Amino acid sequence: MCLGVPMQVLESNGFVALCADDSGVSAVDVSLVGEVSEGEWLLVFTGAARERLSEARALDIRDALSALTAALNGDFDPNAHFQDLINREPSLPPHLQALVKKEA
Repeated sequence: MCLGVPMQVLESNGFVALCADDSGVSAVDVSLVGEVSEGEWLLVFTGAARERLSEARALDIRDALSALTAALNGDFDPNAHFQDLINREPSLPPHLQALVKKEA
């Protein structure tokens, strides 16, 4: 399985862009999305950009990946990782509601 990672363009040179994420800076093939500009957000799979993202969508994906990493490391906190879902409709499923109440 391959996960897409949101990355922000630092500079572009034809079909290659220098992009950054939380883990560092990488050269990204942008031939599938076309020319990009500094500041744009891209969804990158194994070194190739597959989609342009709004900043809000890029940050949502980054937060979801952060929650996944925390869960894999045993540091999952539903109050932090599902903060945007706790008090909205539809509500969290019962098994996650129980975790939120337990942590609160």
